[in-house]
Amino acid sequence: MNTIRAIVGLAVVFAAGVIPACGSDNESQTPASGGTGGAADASTDGSSGTAGSGGGTGGVAGKGGSAGQAGKGGSSGAGGTAGAAGDAGTAGSSGASGNGGAAGQGGEAGTSGAGGTAGDGGSAGTAGTGGSAGTAGNAGTAGNGGTAGSAGTAGTAGAAGSGGQGICGTPTGYFPPGAWMYQDISAAPLRPDSATMTQWLQNNGGWGTGQMRIDFSIEVLQKTASTTYQSFTPTSDFYDPDCDKVDMPVPAGGALEGETGYACVNDGDCHLIVVDCDLHRLFEMWRANITGGTFYGGCLAAWDMTRVYGQAGRGEQCTSADAAGFPIAPLLFSADEVNAGEIKHAIRFILPNARMRASAYAHPGTHAGGPSGPASAPVYGGRWRLKASFDMSKLPNDAARTVARAMQKYGMALADGGNIALTAQSDRFTTAK
Repeated sequence: MNTIRAIVGLAVVFAAGVIPACGSDNESQTPASGGTGGAADASTDGSSGTAGSGGGTGGVAGKGGSAGQAGKGGSSGAGGTAGAAGDAGTAGSSGASGNGGAAGQGGEAGTSGAGGTAGDGGSAGTAGTGGSAGTAGNAGTAGNGGTAGSAGTAGTAGAAGSGGQGICGTPTGYFPPGAWMYQDISAAPLRPDSATMTQWLQNNGGWGTGQMRIDFSIEVLQKTASTTYQSFTPTSDFYDPDCDKVDMPVPAGGALEGETGYACVNDGDCHLIVVDCDLHRLFEMWRANITGGTFYGGCLAAWDMTRVYGQAGRGEQCTSADAAGFPIAPLLFSADEVNAGEIKHAIRFILPNARMRASAYAHPGTHAGGPSGPASAPVYGGRWRLKASFDMSKLPNDAARTVARAMQKYGMALADGGNIALTAQSDRFTTAK
């Protein structure tokens, strides 16, 4: 547990003390005030270095223990762009009509018979009658036209490319290179209370299940040329002004988190995440449910993928499809990334609400869900990292080491309340499995 540490961030923001500035991408955002200086990274477990300059008090202490095993595969290759829809098949040309048969020619006339030889004293014989003409042949029947070919079936939705290896042609991931989840924090200063929070978490149950496990249930879908945008009926899980009431693309053949289709049968978080590379938008909805011909939706965040969101994200006190106000897809590592041996972004992680500090969050988080822990507990939105001194040889395979290296360089971001610590993208639509 003491191998994980919380790095310094901006000031911890208390939910009761900040005026909301939540809403669309064009709204102004209220910055949090700066915090106190952080301590330098300790070289031994539990000990603190000398005080560093600047920084804030936000960020939460991480818990120790070795990194969990990666679920599947090794690191990613270059991020895939989504498969385009299949073109319709060309209609078959109709067959040419057959030519009619030539008419039969008439028979030749019969030769006239020679007159009979005159008898003695008799009259001359009558001449023979000419032959009748032959009957004309019937015209041939015209050939039938060929049957038109069937149209080809449209292609199914392609999977979104992995966040760390570029998507929609970007060099880094879902957002420009300056976005916070792509920054190297391996040398960032620790929070002054990092060791205190780490120890508190270790003494109070640690990770949600007592182990660092990985959840592979969240799908990331890609809009194709055949994908239609659909309007939805907001439910009680849609919050105004935090959530965006806009139409959302729903690719054919896709699925919600933890489901086989678009119906929220198991009553879970049922996240629906779709990337639109044409509009450069990332659509993330919490508690989606398409059933009986009606699209019901909870909180939807339509992220602008051309924008570098600041420390205040979409606005102070603003939630998203994740309780901390983060985007989800950019923080998910995939089987393709693990297969390629490198994850180039921070990783989403969660803790039980009782193990997070009540009524507070730290940037880059902008919202706290329902935490109920004491002042020494970790804080919603905090950035954590694995210590550089962690012995990678303790991990069972290269896949686990790939995840651990990302935790050292880019860290983890405390995004939501729950029990399974790390979150990866489902491999249903990835190349690697």
